[in-house]
Amino acid sequence: MLSRTAKIPLVSSHPEVYEPCDDSFALVDALLADRTNLLQHHPSICMEIGCGSGYVITSLAVMLGHEGSIPYYIATDINPHAIRVTRETMDAHGVYAELVNTDITSGLEKRLAGSVDVLVVNPPYVPTPEEEVGCEGIVSAWAGGENGRSVIDRILPAADNLLSDRGWLYMVTLTANNPSEICLEMRNKGYASRIVLQRSTEEESLHIIKFWRDSDCQLELKNLNYWTKLVRS
Repeated sequence: MLSRTAKIPLVSSHPEVYEPCDDSFALVDALLADRTNLLQHHPSICMEIGCGSGYVITSLAVMLGHEGSIPYYIATDINPHAIRVTRETMDAHGVYAELVNTDITSGLEKRLAGSVDVLVVNPPYVPTPEEEVGCEGIVSAWAGGENGRSVIDRILPAADNLLSDRGWLYMVTLTANNPSEICLEMRNKGYASRIVLQRSTEEESLHIIKFWRDSDCQLELKNLNYWTKLVRS
């Protein structure tokens, strides 16, 4: 049986690049659990923010395969070493993605606005001092600032801008990130959500959340905006 994920021995590495770990495996397992829906979704553009070693975006390309219409893959990372490592990982698996060395989606907002059908993110979610956020090298892969939300709170509006009308977002969160608050914030933007996978390790409790645009949420948001304007007028 053909592998449906990236093979760990073929994943490239660098001392300053985050290697696949429990959170990476949980995200890929969540995508595998939703694979049938992903195949039926027929995404045109798939994207990863923060590709690191390339394990996740490569696994997504491998599990979606080469049959039918092949999605266009794109991945970003603020760490230039991660871009090289991801390229090597993808080459080793015979798949391709456009790789961009940038902070989250900087420089891509206009080009990709409303066009991404599947977006996967394993953000820096570990609570750390704010001064560690955005540091060079491997620290940028996990340093999430207060409550681990500094980078996540920048990713959410970026994701809202990039996702198509039928776009899906898969995001790794930690209990300390207050996932319910994240879901409420996205609901206020018109998204429904569900936990695709929950996994506890010795060090952390992970939640892989899937978000999608929902007409009921959008109608509710539209009505709320209407009444808010009415009250203020």
